[in-house]
Amino acid sequence: MRKGISILLLLLVSLTAWAEERDWLRDGLEIPDVEVVARRPMRDIGVEQTKIDSAMLHQNISLSMADILSFNSSIFVKNSGRATLSTVSFRGTSPSHTQVLWNGLLINSPMLGMTDFSMIPSFLVDKATLLHGSSSVTESGGGLGGAVKLATEPTAEEGFGLHFVQGVGSFWTFDDFLRLTYGNGRWHSSTRVVFSTSKNNYRYRNYDKKENIYDAEHNIVEQYYPVERNRNAAFRDAHLLQEVYYKTKNGDRLSLNAWYTNSYRELPLLTTDYGSSPEYENYQRENSFRGVVGYDHIRTNWRVGAKAGYIYTWLGYDYSYNKVATTRSRSRINTIYASVSGNYSFEEAKVLLSGDITLHENFVRSSDSAVGYSADRAELSAVVSARWQPIDRLGVAATMREEMYGQEWTLPIPVVAVEGVVSQKGNIMLRASASRNHRAPSLNDLYFRPGGNPDLRSETGWSYDAGISSEVGRKDIYKLKVSASWFESWIDDWILWLPTNKGFFSPRNVKKVHSYGVEAQASLSVRLAKDWRLELNGSAAWTPSVNVGAPISAGDNSIGKQLPYVPRFSSSVTGRLSFRSWSLLYKWCHYSERFTMSSNDVALTGKLPPYFMNNIELEKQFSFRWADLSLKGAINNLFNEEYVSVLSHPMPGINFEIFFGIRPKWGEKKR
Repeated sequence: MRKGISILLLLLVSLTAWAEERDWLRDGLEIPDVEVVARRPMRDIGVEQTKIDSAMLHQNISLSMADILSFNSSIFVKNSGRATLSTVSFRGTSPSHTQVLWNGLLINSPMLGMTDFSMIPSFLVDKATLLHGSSSVTESGGGLGGAVKLATEPTAEEGFGLHFVQGVGSFWTFDDFLRLTYGNGRWHSSTRVVFSTSKNNYRYRNYDKKENIYDAEHNIVEQYYPVERNRNAAFRDAHLLQEVYYKTKNGDRLSLNAWYTNSYRELPLLTTDYGSSPEYENYQRENSFRGVVGYDHIRTNWRVGAKAGYIYTWLGYDYSYNKVATTRSRSRINTIYASVSGNYSFEEAKVLLSGDITLHENFVRSSDSAVGYSADRAELSAVVSARWQPIDRLGVAATMREEMYGQEWTLPIPVVAVEGVVSQKGNIMLRASASRNHRAPSLNDLYFRPGGNPDLRSETGWSYDAGISSEVGRKDIYKLKVSASWFESWIDDWILWLPTNKGFFSPRNVKKVHSYGVEAQASLSVRLAKDWRLELNGSAAWTPSVNVGAPISAGDNSIGKQLPYVPRFSSSVTGRLSFRSWSLLYKWCHYSERFTMSSNDVALTGKLPPYFMNNIELEKQFSFRWADLSLKGAINNLFNEEYVSVLSHPMPGINFEIFFGIRPKWGEKKR
């Protein structure tokens, strides 16, 4: 791990030095002075964020946001396999401690408290931003680890446009992407369709089983791990996203975003299952709709906006063995959303004031055979913030959020942050922040039958972080950005589902967690020659997340141990080499070992080994008078690594994809 990071940093420094020392005049290039940016937008003062490159978001339609985050950030993506539940661990916290917003609408399930990133195709997202730690408070409460902001935006193209991509991959996988657009001076419309289907029957070596080889006397002479297929794992996902944007004569903006999902996914058999696939029926279905309408009144130094939205989710889970149904679960979730926001900038005083009031009204109906629950909860949240830049090289930010869940108000959620440029040479910036945050129990935590605990307390925590960043470059030659952050969080009343003497699990406030560590990022863009460009992006994190609470029983061995499924080390690297219409992309990520038990006991199934993942893609663009075409080939798991992200859920070995894309040039003059 450390060796890989050292090699990455050495490569970045070497390429930067090489770029500076080249005789660029020999290539006919003009070298301007070094550019230093010492002042950034006031809205970003005190905000630690990672923006995902838009090119990476739309790299190929087979990627979900789970895949994007794996290769473009240092947060841990807990993946149960292709087209199965994928959640994230941000700064050593649990999936429910990461808030996810889509066009301002909070899409965490009020029933489960988390978001399945495998259900979010990357091609339906135009902007993705990670808000680390306390920076998430400006958007939403409850992000004890952070927040992920997803957004769509109007296309800049005028007239009619069409983009179609056909993908074919291993395991009988077919991916289709279609986007229809129209734009003029006032109106912009976009319709996107994503359809993916696969048998998903990849082979893997099952290390949870052993087969015996016998001699003529029926004595065991040898053993081996059998090669099996991923059984009962087919899936079919369909997404439709409709967007309409309108800009008035006065510059006001109206928007409509509507996203419909229809999904059918079989749940694969575990590596420990010995039954045959036809004996099982184990599948999940989902129908969901997310809609947001927005209005923005924008003037020179102030803005007022309003949004209203609605989410409907129907979830069905069925399990049967030998045609005998044992589980039939149905859940319906309705959420009504409304918000009003505004900001005002005092240009002379260099002060930016902003505020937001948001309401979510959740209605959940859940049933499993004769057992279930029905619950409603209103969630009201208000936030005000002030950002001040007394001098160009110093910024101060203060935020205060107050929230109500049902009829209970939380304690105030404050954030204080400061940042300053300590050296204009290299644009070296220091920043620090401190905050308090909380997360209310999900509706399943409170009311699930059997086991829900209506007496649960909200999880609360204090977070502190400090960081340094630098950015240097020469226009059209190279650009280098590096940053590193230290963070520390103390979280009380951590909610954990534990077994009871009645034969089922129930949640309790049992843990006090100390999460701390270091995050580092680096990016480099170099113009190697006239038509050659190299782009490198890397990230790494060291994240101890330790249970420091009191033992809950005499046999509790979890105190002082790393939390389950939280790796101490994670890192990722992407590199793109471009030459004219050719592009070569390499992606790499690494996760250290993860414990599956809170005691960190490595006996039997207590630990999952570390793994490295390597993907590579080669793309060629073709430009004709009538259309632009693209042809791309991708190899996933390049070195055929055998690994698991979740216990007993095998991941695919080396696999392949081919994509063909077309963009007709309607209305353009032929040259």
